[in-house]
Amino acid sequence: MAYATINPYTGETIKTFPDATDAEVRDAIDKAHNAFVAWKETSFAMRAGILQKAADILRRDSDAYAKLLTLEMGKIFAEAKAEVELSAKIFEYYVRNAEELLKPEKLPVLDPAEGEAILVHEPLGVLLAIEPWNFPYYQIARILAPQLSAGNTLLLKHASNVPQSAAAFEKLMKEAGLPEGAFRNLYATRSQVELIINDDRVHGVALTGSEAAGAIVAAQAGKALKKSTMELGGADAFVILADADLEKTTKWAVFGRHWNGGQVCCSSKRMIIVDEVYDRFLESYRKGVAGLVAGDPFDPKTTLAPLSSQQAADDVKEQIREAVKLGAKAEEVGPKVPNQGAFVQPTILTDVAEDNPARYWEFFGPVSMLFRAKDEDDAVRIANDSPFGLGGSVFTSDTAHGAEVAKKISTGMVFVNHPTKVEADLPFGGIRRSGYGRELIGLGLKEFVNHKLIDVVDIDAHF
Repeated sequence: MAYATINPYTGETIKTFPDATDAEVRDAIDKAHNAFVAWKETSFAMRAGILQKAADILRRDSDAYAKLLTLEMGKIFAEAKAEVELSAKIFEYYVRNAEELLKPEKLPVLDPAEGEAILVHEPLGVLLAIEPWNFPYYQIARILAPQLSAGNTLLLKHASNVPQSAAAFEKLMKEAGLPEGAFRNLYATRSQVELIINDDRVHGVALTGSEAAGAIVAAQAGKALKKSTMELGGADAFVILADADLEKTTKWAVFGRHWNGGQVCCSSKRMIIVDEVYDRFLESYRKGVAGLVAGDPFDPKTTLAPLSSQQAADDVKEQIREAVKLGAKAEEVGPKVPNQGAFVQPTILTDVAEDNPARYWEFFGPVSMLFRAKDEDDAVRIANDSPFGLGGSVFTSDTAHGAEVAKKISTGMVFVNHPTKVEADLPFGGIRRSGYGRELIGLGLKEFVNHKLIDVVDIDAHF
């Protein structure tokens, strides 16, 4: 898999790591299972204490953790600091809420003869998490915190370009007091991923990544009859109605599309603007994007990061060229990005016709597709004309009406007057080719538990 830290801004290969051996993988499964046997009996108070300690360490050493994100995948340092804080908040959400969310539930039975029925939520065992590079800590935290809270243990296969971030999180949990084996980072190969999934002691797999990776891993999990959750790509609609505050909307549009270098599953990739304000928005948006500053992600003045790798940048540039060949119009915006680093020039794509396949692609970089809608109904139609269904947003001065429009958009998340965002106390997930299952809050907590019925029936038998 070639696990290596390559600075996306300088191109320097800083450190490489060997793939795990099959023996190391089997040992990790052994230890994860042994840890589960004890961890599932551990009190909520003890679990919470370890998660709180992890949150405290993240905040104590925030600069050091953030620096690693910027070094490995090019995230702007201020955004890296925000990711560290978000990860700490996720831990704290489950410190405060896991015990209550997992309490046994008394079921309302129709007939007293059915007995006293209780639903309990018990952990399954060892889980595998396969995570991407764009949010190296947050992605781990949002699966690790709920699953440890539920009593499961976790094996991590992280992206090959963030090996030090993955190792740092394993070290964090050890320092927080997590028992050996309960969380293990593995520099696993593709064949070893299948080996893990097929082990009888592994009971589920959670993947965040590409459609292609999701299809492979979901098939492997299905063949092994293992539960899986998939958080895949997205092409979120950013719907602008005629009464939207264009100044505020433009600022959110620029941010929503370009944070994290545009490398966010739920960033605002498709701007859908009703006809009467389209031209004014385009002019305003063009100026807003032109104001971005591309440069060293450690420089506080930088507002546009390089992409995670030169290959990622080359892939996005090729997508733009192909979209133009298929009939789209591409407009490069703003001052030229630096020659140094894996940068892509911010680009606006227009005239992406319904027969242009690029209309249905995900651009993982600073590329915005703009669509002119005849009216509100047409805007909703365009928003729903996508193979993806992750998030989306509606901008309007009438928030009550915005919520009604949001109900018509077929995705897992819709925000009114804000781009799709992530928080410690909000669920995350999508539908269609954006995947299935949910992470965070109680939904994520209960994705990998046994919802077991205990029914006490004490009546005389009549035959």
